[in-house]
Amino acid sequence: MVISVVLIVCSIASLLTKDLNYGVDFTGGTVVELGYTGPADLNEIRSTLQGSEFQGAVVQYYGSSQDVLIRLAPREDLNSAEISNKILGLLENDGQQIEMRRVEFVGAQVGEELTESGGLAMLIALFGILVYVAFRFQTRFALGAIVALVHDIIITIGFFSFVQMDFDLSVLAAILAVIGYSLNDTIVVFDRVRENFRRMRNSTPVEVFNSSINQTMSRTIITGVTTLLVLLALFYLGGEIIHGFAAALIFGVLIGTYSSIYIASPAALMLGVSRADLMPVEKEGAKLSDSP
Repeated sequence: MVISVVLIVCSIASLLTKDLNYGVDFTGGTVVELGYTGPADLNEIRSTLQGSEFQGAVVQYYGSSQDVLIRLAPREDLNSAEISNKILGLLENDGQQIEMRRVEFVGAQVGEELTESGGLAMLIALFGILVYVAFRFQTRFALGAIVALVHDIIITIGFFSFVQMDFDLSVLAAILAVIGYSLNDTIVVFDRVRENFRRMRNSTPVEVFNSSINQTMSRTIITGVTTLLVLLALFYLGGEIIHGFAAALIFGVLIGTYSSIYIASPAALMLGVSRADLMPVEKEGAKLSDSP
């Protein structure tokens, strides 16, 4: 709990002092679509733009390997025509014919709408999870699961604020995926807790939780390791465009696994979960009605 409190405080402090390094999806900017006569080298385009005044540009294929989409941060000193001319001047040095297909400005208002929609989506997801866990288990378990999920979200966002990686819609999607992954781990533990409360009748709640976590530990480790193998492959081999997405998932899986063991269960215990909360209620006279 001490480690988690320190991480949360550091995350909030980083968000307050440094904020997130929002991508074009949130800040607005200019989208440039180019057509090449042959296959375009994205790494070369990125390095060329990085060494110019267009640092931090997002470069990706748009359909085929000859269609390139470039997203640039907002520039108040340049209009769309000037940006397109500078981009062509930088990239035409390779000797390849480049066609400027479109230059589109995405205003800051769109970025604000995306920010509000993303935050609203996260709140709706958390509320739906609260209702689901309360219905399937018990309200105290639901609150414990929500505490763990909020813990994961704050620390993961704080990580992006601290390292100043681009925070765009793909990263937001990864954080929502982390919520699902962490919840799945927590549900597995809570399901075993419910079973053990009925089996281990002479054990304390702490002993039941410890036993349940130990019984599910091998499954948690195997799931986490196999997931991380895929995510590491995406991070190193998937290309620049999904680095943020893969990084968010890698960090989120680690934090989600940690929180399902060390945060969700202790939080449920602190809220006073006991065997009586999970045992089925016997109706008065049920035994008499079953007798001949």
